[in-house]
Amino acid sequence: MSQNRTHRLYRHFQELPMSMRMLFTGTLMVVGLGYLFALIYVYNVDAGKDGKPGLSVDDIIISYSGSSEGTKLEAALQGSMSSMLPPAERTEMLNWIKAGASKSEFETQVQPLIEKNCLDCHDGSNPHLSNLDGWDNIQTVVERNTGTPLHTLVRVSHIHLFGVTFIFFIMGFIFSHAYVRPVWLKCLVIFMPFVCIAADILSWYFTKIYSFFAYVVMAAGATMAMCFATMWFISAYQIWFYKRPEFLIKDDIDSA
Repeated sequence: MSQNRTHRLYRHFQELPMSMRMLFTGTLMVVGLGYLFALIYVYNVDAGKDGKPGLSVDDIIISYSGSSEGTKLEAALQGSMSSMLPPAERTEMLNWIKAGASKSEFETQVQPLIEKNCLDCHDGSNPHLSNLDGWDNIQTVVERNTGTPLHTLVRVSHIHLFGVTFIFFIMGFIFSHAYVRPVWLKCLVIFMPFVCIAADILSWYFTKIYSFFAYVVMAAGATMAMCFATMWFISAYQIWFYKRPEFLIKDDIDSA
């Protein structure tokens, strides 16, 4: 079968009306910006939990299965909350946790730091943020870090499954109008994100049992990002700048 042959229903971007090309372009712009901010958010939440800069497999393990060496408060102070306190005060809180997190030292040394730096957000008014107001609440975050609770994973899982499916359905639909050969490669780029999101989310749970699945989380996320970038750049280029091969040029109707 000739690589130049196309399906009878196939239409390249430049055969589509201007209104559709503008629709696709606007969608690519907004979805691309949204995906970029999603990557920044994931990096900000998970990076540095192992005490080292950058996002690593150890960070993923700590996020989902916890750490035998630290607590939830330690993970936050070394990760997403590290920039919220002056270095000296953050070190003082970490030293207090490592020394056993005694109540007497909390009241004299740590509580003033928390009231100064943390209670604007962590006063208990937001159910999605840890409550750091008072000794009883502090005890829950200086216990051993067991990672993201199962009920939270379940709540986030269905949001991600539906949301990412819609995103890649839209991206795949747009990308289906691109001319890419071989055809199997184009189909693979369209289909892989759906496999990856399923593998990614299932691996959140498996990482709690066996830390090897943190590698699956990293690989699935990286593969989704590469597929998204491939579809985005090829589609954006071919909508406006691509010179079609002669056999793709049909009777164009330049209308809305």
